[in-house]
Amino acid sequence: MSALETVFAGVRFKNPIVPASGTFGYGKEFEDFYPLSRLGGISVKGTTGSPRNGNLPPRIAETPMGCLNSVGLQNPGIDHFIAHELPYLKTKDTVIIANIAGADIEEYALIAEKLDKTDVDMIEVNISCPNVKAGGAAFGVTADGAAAVTKAVRARTTKPVMMKLSPNVTSITDIAKAVESEGADALSLINTLLGMRIDIKTRRPVLHNNVGGLSGPAVFPVALRMVWQCANAVSIPVCGMGGVSSHEDAVEMMLAGASLIQVGAAIFADPLAPVKIIDGLEKYCTDNGIDSISRIVGGVMPY
Repeated sequence: MSALETVFAGVRFKNPIVPASGTFGYGKEFEDFYPLSRLGGISVKGTTGSPRNGNLPPRIAETPMGCLNSVGLQNPGIDHFIAHELPYLKTKDTVIIANIAGADIEEYALIAEKLDKTDVDMIEVNISCPNVKAGGAAFGVTADGAAAVTKAVRARTTKPVMMKLSPNVTSITDIAKAVESEGADALSLINTLLGMRIDIKTRRPVLHNNVGGLSGPAVFPVALRMVWQCANAVSIPVCGMGGVSSHEDAVEMMLAGASLIQVGAAIFADPLAPVKIIDGLEKYCTDNGIDSISRIVGGVMPY
């Protein structure tokens, strides 16, 4: 057995590295660089009930040590994903995680029900979406909202359910406990931090949507802190993400309590980032006499 083999929420991964949703599409463009079977899994482009065109451009902007995005969940919809993308992905010998999003709770539940009839391995639920029936506030910014989505999805699928948490909250642990109480099998965090930039020549925001999600190395310390807090607050496993750019970052995340790692913005700068991190983890295990990477999970020793 490889030292990197990981079991997460009952699903076996050959290694703990997964390209994050929204940064890897459906993987097709990356097959020119390496076989997708090298990856522990793929969290696919966020999928909604109906096709979405996304937000108007400009919708991506570079920032110091990261980027802002306001793509707006552009995707072909759940029926297209099931009919055309999933069959291709399931030939790639890697875990397939379907990332889903909705404008109301019933949309989440309906997508989960459709995925339950497929051979997708896990469902990741993005609760950073605005709740159109509650004034536009994101589901994930309140414990009640996050719990309601979790409960609805859990009732409509037997697949492992991983709730993707927003960092734009006062107490991330309250949200984590709420989704655990309603049957979540795992957590993933963090989603992007809300940010903004302004063009000083035009005096307009650089994004058409004014604000967007901040990702990249700048958010890593915030993500690490929240992963550590949640891992110590719940009993379900945690997938860590947010600024992971190297195998050293991945090790830090695992020491903080994450047993699976998603890599996002780093892929924009280097398409090979996920496999470089995998190679780095393998060397780390060899150099440190670690026979299973899972042994370091939660191994941080606070003062």
